[in-house]
Amino acid sequence: MANNTITAPRGFVAAGVICGIKKSGKADLALLVCPAGAKVAAVFTTNKIVSAAVHVSKKHVKSPKIWAVVVNSGNANTCTGQAGMKNAITMCAETAKRIEVDPHNVLVASTGIIGEQLPIKKITAGVSKAAAKLSASSKAGLDFAKAIMTTDTRSKQAVRRLGISGKKITIAGAVKGAGMIAPNMATTLCFITTDVAISKALLGKALKTAIGNSLNKLTVDGHQSTNDTAIILASGLAGNRPIVSQCPRYRKFTLALADLCDDLVRQMALDAEGATRMFKVVVKGAATKADAARASRAIADYPLVKCAVNGGDPNWGRIICAVGSAGIKLNPDKLSCKLGDITVFKNGAPKKFDAKRAGKIVSQTEHTITVDLGVGKQSDFCYGCDLSAEYVTINADYHT
Repeated sequence: MANNTITAPRGFVAAGVICGIKKSGKADLALLVCPAGAKVAAVFTTNKIVSAAVHVSKKHVKSPKIWAVVVNSGNANTCTGQAGMKNAITMCAETAKRIEVDPHNVLVASTGIIGEQLPIKKITAGVSKAAAKLSASSKAGLDFAKAIMTTDTRSKQAVRRLGISGKKITIAGAVKGAGMIAPNMATTLCFITTDVAISKALLGKALKTAIGNSLNKLTVDGHQSTNDTAIILASGLAGNRPIVSQCPRYRKFTLALADLCDDLVRQMALDAEGATRMFKVVVKGAATKADAARASRAIADYPLVKCAVNGGDPNWGRIICAVGSAGIKLNPDKLSCKLGDITVFKNGAPKKFDAKRAGKIVSQTEHTITVDLGVGKQSDFCYGCDLSAEYVTINADYHT
């Protein structure tokens, strides 16, 4: 059976173990290792308050090569002062010791509850346990994906395979995140591996573009996290002629990477806290790209729109209300809205439509809302999900 986990590309081993951070007793420590060393690129949260793990990884990512990433779930290691910084550095040092590299060649990521110190003795024991289990098997990749989860109900993985320079290239990803998700990633940890040979600068450019059109386009609840991290590691072991310019081979790689990230973000939207369905908001006819982005986000974030989607209600009035409150340029007399392929509002006036068929569209696992602002030629999009009673329950009970 094909390996569709992050150990699928050549040159990667992984592990996921239980080290006792989570009270549930579920897996909570993960290791991803490239024994030959990998080129690396990463993007992080834009929140002004960040985890100690983000502080440390932002420094370490500047290294020419990275050999490992150590991840814990169940504790964010955020707002934990100097002790938190020391613990994040210890996680890198312990991992480095096990694989015999410099601690600066190790990245660290954390996710979970804010404001509690890491049980560092449990974690160092967990690193040792994980290092002993490192494997290139699909089981090891799945163990990694499970160990990074918090309120996720299932692991989220994707793989893309393509040919470059007559060589087989593999890109694989694992992501976690179900709540505190707004555009600009939010409580998302995303790890991508590939065996393509590529320059560090172009790897970074490709990642930024792919994340910009996927993870940065998802809003679950409009809240940014303090820990968001997306990391890509390239082992270069596929044997392709190294990609050192924005040539057709680079474009082919970026398209595959973007497709992988889009797959991961859809999986996240459908596993969002309490979510039963997702939707895509496309805004056209905007005066500027920024207006289109702001309008699409306003609709995807609007609680009344999200509740209507949860109830399968084709309530287009809420969509128009959300657009009107977005603080963007629009022409009320040219404003139009579609639910799937059904036009429900055109040139500032309601259209007669089959409410039953529209309700079926909104009740699908995925549907698209299209709004035309009628003032220009710019467009953008945002992914959203419905808002259910379960979302409140999950977040009311999360800490306790």
